[in-house]
Amino acid sequence: MPKVSRDTASQHVALDGLDVRTEDLEGGYTVCFEQHTTDGDLATLFRGLPEDRCQVARWGYVVSGKTAFRFADREETYEAGDAYYVPPGHTPLHYAGAEIVEFSPTGPLHETIAVVMQNLERPGVVA
Repeated sequence: MPKVSRDTASQHVALDGLDVRTEDLEGGYTVCFEQHTTDGDLATLFRGLPEDRCQVARWGYVVSGKTAFRFADREETYEAGDAYYVPPGHTPLHYAGAEIVEFSPTGPLHETIAVVMQNLERPGVVA
């Protein structure tokens, strides 16, 4: 696929306060377009992964608003105009009004999303 946009991405997941559109690209990476309309600590979605944290590396850009990632020893926040790299071993925090674009390795991302989707089906787990 030579190009993709938020509007042309083939995969779409909408949860309360979160709209995610993704496309798997040639070369083994997936692009993810995210919009957030509510604040959210998404840590519960990663239960069952090593250390109950996302094990996928992310390279991203904050289009608007801000986003953050929590690690075992720190929290990092990125605001509109920031490009970032987040290594494995984090949980995401999102803020209303945030719009981000991220790139992640496709294989590990799909493995992680499978766990996230299972967690969404559990009673009491809220995104």
